[in-house]
Order: sequence, then C-alpha cells, then structure tokens
Amino acid sequence: MAAEEKKCCSTEKGCCDPKKTLSQMVKVLLGLGFLILGGWAILRFWPELLLMIKGGVGLFLVLVGVITLAIAKE
Repeated sequence: MAAEEKKCCSTEKGCCDPKKTLSQMVKVLLGLGFLILGGWAILRFWPELLLMIKGGVGLFLVLVGVITLAIAKE
C-alpha cells in the first residue's frame, strides 16, 4: 500500500501542484477582469470608438495601396 502512490491525474507533470493551480486561477481571474473592463470601455466610449475607426479608414486604405503597389512592382 505504501508503494502505491495516488495520482490525481494520468500525466507525470504534477498537475496537482497547488502553486500551479493558484497561478492558473489568478491568470483566469485577471483575464476575465480585463474582458469585463474592455466590454465596459467599448460600451462607455462607443461614439469615440466609432470616430477613431472612421479616422483610421483613410490611413488603412493608403497603407493597402502602398502594399499593393509594392507587390505589383515585383
């Protein structure tokens, strides 16, 4: 009985390490927190976000044109 070790998972990586589990939980909670804050920021600053997107369309089209001409030159 002493020779048998009880494993909580089938891998040899030591997935039951409390330090790893706590670290993973903190990362998940931080990720969820950032998702919530990002959603709130999008809803709160929606008109400003649309203004920034509209302002960036021209620059994006210029960049696409330059890249297209560079490809056509080859």
